[in-house]
Amino acid sequence: MDARRVGGRIAAARRALTGALPLPVRITNGLAMVSLVLSSCDLLRLCSDPGRPLRFPLGGREFATVVCQLASVVYLLSLFAVPFAQPASARREEGQDGSRRSPAAVAPAPMPDCPDDGDEEIVAAVVSGELPSHRLESRLRDCRRAARLRREALRRMTGRGVEGLPFEGMDYEAILGQCCEMPVGYVQLPVGVAGPLLLDGRDYHVPMATTEGCLVASVNRGCRAIAASGGAFSVLLRDAMSRAPAVKLPSAKRAAELKMFLEAPANFEELAAVFNKSSRFGRLQGIQCALAGRNLYMRFTCSTGDAMGMNMVSKGVENVLGYLRNNFPDMDVISISGNYCSDKKATAVNWIEGRGKSVVCEATIKGRVVQSVLKTTVEKLVELNIIKNLAGSAVAGALGGFNAHASNIVTALFIATGQDPAQNVESSQCITMLEAVNEGKDLHISVTMPSIEVGTIGGGTSLTSQAACLNLLGVKGPNHGSPGANARLLATIVAGSVLAGELSLLAALAAGQLVKSHMKYNRSSKDVANSASLVAP
Repeated sequence: MDARRVGGRIAAARRALTGALPLPVRITNGLAMVSLVLSSCDLLRLCSDPGRPLRFPLGGREFATVVCQLASVVYLLSLFAVPFAQPASARREEGQDGSRRSPAAVAPAPMPDCPDDGDEEIVAAVVSGELPSHRLESRLRDCRRAARLRREALRRMTGRGVEGLPFEGMDYEAILGQCCEMPVGYVQLPVGVAGPLLLDGRDYHVPMATTEGCLVASVNRGCRAIAASGGAFSVLLRDAMSRAPAVKLPSAKRAAELKMFLEAPANFEELAAVFNKSSRFGRLQGIQCALAGRNLYMRFTCSTGDAMGMNMVSKGVENVLGYLRNNFPDMDVISISGNYCSDKKATAVNWIEGRGKSVVCEATIKGRVVQSVLKTTVEKLVELNIIKNLAGSAVAGALGGFNAHASNIVTALFIATGQDPAQNVESSQCITMLEAVNEGKDLHISVTMPSIEVGTIGGGTSLTSQAACLNLLGVKGPNHGSPGANARLLATIVAGSVLAGELSLLAALAAGQLVKSHMKYNRSSKDVANSASLVAP
């Protein structure tokens, strides 16, 4: 038996001993050390006492002292067996959270990749709480192995397997510190391609990750109608990410003084110089403030190159807050984000002022295409848009939701291209306008989207699948010749895809085809057959 296995068994015995004690590991270690010190001192005192020499058999006190010292020595020596029993890549300082949990009564399953004692001990340590799950990557220095062992520990703790959750095929090194913590696998989503979308004279095949049947087919039909009518055209109105910290001053008067200082044109250049130190691409564009009593909300907006830019603008804001303390030492920073930004929330400030990329996309659909491809008429589409998207949304009290289903397309594109899906909330704010043109023969359609928040670098855009989708659109990575051009182009593609989706869904509603198409594309024949068998007599 090799030394590593011996060390492993000693460490296992120590875990069994400490597992039987209702005390955290740090406390048991400390008690062992105290016991060793006290018993050693007592033995030294007894040995140095000439009036009371040690004799065998030992007395009760001497026997207890020797036993305590031997037990402490064995326990403490077993601590060194833990790193000795593990492979070199795993010899890292073991983090402990001081808590202890009872593992679920689940029999260990063999781990086919690496069934050695080192893996088994690490899984046992995670299950017992001795090794926190979030420290596996730093402990092992192997992200894939950490995910695999975490997955096995999860199975033992819950008593439920995750066999249906894929593990192979993910680059776990790529997501470390960027996309996801404590991974155990990944979720599969089908990706469909709609198009070509003829936008600004170029064709784009649009990748969409979705589980909603009929969505890709609907956008594809809209793309066909747009292409048959000469294509769509886009205008980017603004490109500015925002962050709005909340600060508190001693009085409303003092808060107003800070507001005037920030908004004074004479101070902008100095504030911009401080802000722009944080990045080569982050450039301050403006500061807009709002007051609520003695609380001040400062909305900083800046360009962010090809990144979506939340981290970039946040670092710039921190620089300015540090600078402001020189003139306003009584300023109390409550939060780097005071919800006046506004991130991942449907708000009027984003709807009016915009956030990220503000885009308008339009197309004129020929009357014959409306009839042949969309199976309806110009008159019906215009009336439907007024009653549904405009009046219906107003009755519902919508905030930026004057559209048929912009969020469907935005979310599918965001997931496929590695954007933050939660930013679908403000990125889907859209007003869809339809009107008859050319003496009522043709249809003009437009979508105005003031808050499309996208990037082509950073976050999920670096993952292999998402990078492939960005590459399909021709916007992968940074644009070195014109920083920010790729992200701006992606925003216009999002708007163009929304235009196609709006056109097709409105046509389906006007023609009364919505239910029929969903029954065809959004219902599995297998599921329908199973359901029928369940209710059959």
